[in-house]
Amino acid sequence: MTRRAPIRAASALCAVSMVIACRAPAAHDAGRGALRPVALPDLSRTAEPVRAQLREGEARLRRAVSGSATAPSDLAGAYGEFGKLLMAAEFREEAEICFHDAETLAPGDFRWPYYLAQLYRARGEAAQSTAALERALQLRPRDVAVLVWLGNAYLDQARYDAQSLFDRALAEQPRTVAALYGSGRAALARADYARAAQDLEQALAISPRDAAIHYPLAMTYRGLGQTDKAEAHLRLRGPGEVRPPDPLMLELDAMLESPVAYEVRGAQALDKGDWKAAEAAFRKGVELAPAEASLHHKLGTALFLDSDARGATEQFEAALRLSPRFAKAHYSLGVLLASSGRTADALAQLTDAVRDDPTYVEARLRLGDVLRRSGRASEALPHYDAAAALDPRVTDAPLGYALAMADLHRYRESRDRLADAVKRYPQQPVFAHALVRLLAAAPDAGVRDGPAALALMRDVLAREPRGVGVDEMMAMTQAEIGQFGDAVTWQREAIAAAQPLGRPELVQRLTAGLHRYETRQPCRTPWFDDDDLVR
Repeated sequence: MTRRAPIRAASALCAVSMVIACRAPAAHDAGRGALRPVALPDLSRTAEPVRAQLREGEARLRRAVSGSATAPSDLAGAYGEFGKLLMAAEFREEAEICFHDAETLAPGDFRWPYYLAQLYRARGEAAQSTAALERALQLRPRDVAVLVWLGNAYLDQARYDAQSLFDRALAEQPRTVAALYGSGRAALARADYARAAQDLEQALAISPRDAAIHYPLAMTYRGLGQTDKAEAHLRLRGPGEVRPPDPLMLELDAMLESPVAYEVRGAQALDKGDWKAAEAAFRKGVELAPAEASLHHKLGTALFLDSDARGATEQFEAALRLSPRFAKAHYSLGVLLASSGRTADALAQLTDAVRDDPTYVEARLRLGDVLRRSGRASEALPHYDAAAALDPRVTDAPLGYALAMADLHRYRESRDRLADAVKRYPQQPVFAHALVRLLAAAPDAGVRDGPAALALMRDVLAREPRGVGVDEMMAMTQAEIGQFGDAVTWQREAIAAAQPLGRPELVQRLTAGLHRYETRQPCRTPWFDDDDLVR
């Protein structure tokens, strides 16, 4: 280490000797060549754990500044880390000063212009955000998050070179939804509707819950003259921002000992399937914000996934005490109650979920399923219809409707709906399975068609591995065409496949079917309560 570092550190100390005593202006009037003094903001309205973190962060900065041998890169890190704490706590003016000083001390460190860009973006200062992103991109030209954010900034400024940034991001990570979304929007701005449709459809296929994708996709199909598709996507449009994978911002979001930070950590743990870590994070969040219904709901979700039904119930009920019209909590509690056989209570909760959010597709579907399985198929039909209208891509809705039709002995309508679904959803084998069963075993002789069932089964066997369900369907089909010897063979294979599963009731039912085929009797029950098809 040369003597230059202590000299520069001492110079930095002089520049910030009033770190607590004064507050610097927020504007970039000092330029990038000089350090600016930073002050600890008013913390009187800040939660105590966050207050303690900010004071400790400020103390660390003081120590770094006062250390005569502190290298510029280390001093930059101290400013930057304190800036991250301030930004996470939404003290953006003070955070800006810290990031400015960090970038001044370490102009080759990508993090500081990147955080400045995000801070300016949050404040709506587009020009400053763009400039900071451009500096960050010079330091890390292949960073996907920077490429996407800068592409979005250029797109907002109607700059056609936005497309090249999205293309570079996709070259790095071809399935990045935010890059596909940006690329599609850029193509739409150029009236390149074919490219826009390709990119936006791919984005939607990867992330179907991103409702914001539907609006530009609707405009794309309008440009292509496909008005039906345009109207369908307009009905599905929703608010939201399609964000790229952003490790630096995730790190910042998780810094504080705050409810939001623990919520972020819990969500990350859920994404990784670490239920224990998610539970611990959400529980910390609940301790800090016991009146926040969403944290109780998320804690309940983690407990349910970790097989703690009692704990999950307590948390869902706590969420509803705090927010009685919290549709997600009603839904989650309804699912839990249904899984434990408390059908009437489950129906009450799911009905409340639909009442509080009529557009809640999952709640509509689950309510329809519980109604159908409890012998109220006619009441289930409107919910399946509503779910299909809300999101035509949800295949559970047409399946549930067809199964309900069969439960109501409307076998022809059920058959016709399933046959249509087989064509509409060729990648969803469940529709072929249901149709095979109906063609082979419907109580209505006018619906049964053994040869058609056998033709479908040949397609199933060509595409799918053997297993309990496939073998049982083939046994059903062979019995319907009078090949009882083959039916017995296939049913025995189904029993052999079921025995290692630890489901004695399934083995017992399959054995009863075997006896039926051995006495040359065909099946007249298309599906059973323990079939994966209807569970």
